Amino acid sequence: MSLRPLPALLRADTGLVDLFGSRTSTIGVPDPARAYVLAGLAELGGRRPLVVATPTSHDAERIASDLRVYLGESAVDVFPAWETLPFERVSPAVETMGRRLQAMWHLTGGADEAPAVIVAPVKALLQRLGPHVEDTAPIVIRPGDLCDPQELITRLVDLGYRREYQVEHRGEV
Repeated sequence: MSLRPLPALLRADTGLVDLFGSRTSTIGVPDPARAYVLAGLAELGGRRPLVVATPTSHDAERIASDLRVYLGESAVDVFPAWETLPFERVSPAVETMGRRLQAMWHLTGGADEAPAVIVAPVKALLQRLGPHVEDTAPIVIRPGDLCDPQELITRLVDLGYRREYQVEHRGEV
């Protein structure tokens, strides 16, 4: 049974529909209904994307997972926070860097369709973006595509991949 038709039922809730007529609004929603109401707001509203700020990364992942049930996998994106502090000598995880770049790419219109909802912990919204992040686009290779291996390796190394004899981790080529 699919839950995707449920958010559209919120059109009958006049209180929720009235939120779109005001510049600022506050609404209290119990935790179990939060994803349902957010999905309804995303469906009813004309602006894209709806940015949902959460207190923690764990909350962001949980709400994004719940929203995907109502809106579909491609309609929800998570903008994760760096796990490191700015002055630590530890680099952020490659996966986190990739997820942040992917969310930015989706927002700049690089994907077929921008997500309806971006979920981010407050920490991620406060952290600075890297230089020229808006210029970064993924390299897409589909089955049957022909590409020059040397050119591909050069592009990947330019994007920050490490050239290795045997690939064992993310960020290696």
